[in-house]
Amino acid sequence: MSKHRKDRINEEVKRVLSDIIRNELKDPRISMMCSVIAAEVTPDLKFAKVFISVLGNEEEKKNSLAGLNSAAGYIRRELSSRVDLRNYPELHFELDNTIEHGAKILGILNEINKKDGGQ
Repeated sequence: MSKHRKDRINEEVKRVLSDIIRNELKDPRISMMCSVIAAEVTPDLKFAKVFISVLGNEEEKKNSLAGLNSAAGYIRRELSSRVDLRNYPELHFELDNTIEHGAKILGILNEINKKDGGQ
């Protein structure tokens, strides 16, 4: 599979999964501040690693991940009805903390900037 085709499939899967999670899942465990950061589908289209970000405490993150894993079968079925692929990947959800990490670094840089007199 060409890199360009793989990138297009990853983006389409990410877009559709984001829509399904945001608009169709009614599980109270899944935080309203849950977003899909990226999706990586294997070249044989059998598995997809879905990176999610949850704004909240550790318990909200754990609950959201449990809710998504519980709904993985439903999400996969909805994905198959919206995206035309040869195989429909088995979904594996993982937490992605890069946004929080970036916010923490930005806060540190702002503190340093204040200490230096805002130069």
